[in-house]
Amino acid sequence: MKISLCLIVWNELQGCQADVPNLPINEFDEIFAVDGGSTDGTVEYLESQGIKVHRQPKRGLNAAYVHANEVATGDAVVVFFAKGTLPTGDLLKFRPLFDKGNDLVIASRQLPGSVNEEDAHFFRPRKWAVMGLAAAAALVWRREGPWVRDVLHGFKGWKREAFKRMKILDVGLSIDIEMVIRSYKLKISRVEFPTQEISRGYGETHFKIWPTGKRLLAYLWFELRRHD
Repeated sequence: MKISLCLIVWNELQGCQADVPNLPINEFDEIFAVDGGSTDGTVEYLESQGIKVHRQPKRGLNAAYVHANEVATGDAVVVFFAKGTLPTGDLLKFRPLFDKGNDLVIASRQLPGSVNEEDAHFFRPRKWAVMGLAAAAALVWRREGPWVRDVLHGFKGWKREAFKRMKILDVGLSIDIEMVIRSYKLKISRVEFPTQEISRGYGETHFKIWPTGKRLLAYLWFELRRHD
């Protein structure tokens, strides 16, 4: 099976400089990036490293994943966010899990042995929100197979045919929980493995809790009324 590695980037020059030299490129059949409109030199840096960059035709996180699935030539796609917060060595864990028949593979910050960037703090609003969403999604939609604990982590991989079956929306930022819910509804095989996330050493997250939460709730309402 051929596997494509896609870097999802948007003004992540420092993260790319930290992660790209450590990527296990030889373990993948191709590597490319999908860029959301970087202006800080991210694109130029990636191209200097021999990584082809595709400018996504539409704005938004969902659109980035949809475009990655369209331009990839592999049978499966693994997406990685080069922010200097995740172990690049975990990229080696995807192929064995695909080979076992899994169609959706998620690097989880919620399993035993994992680390979330908030674990060092007493208050963990992001982590608790993810756990609540995960439990709710499983309660409403899961009818078979394991339930996913980390429904908002972008570090994941999928088989391209399974992605097409999911009919992912190409707008918004629901992609992570949407892929989980669609795997529940369509009985697509899924698995998680623990990963360890550290805090960003520069910049700020692109996804603030409150505005992101409102948009995710709007998506959940849409999915409740969706019949395919």
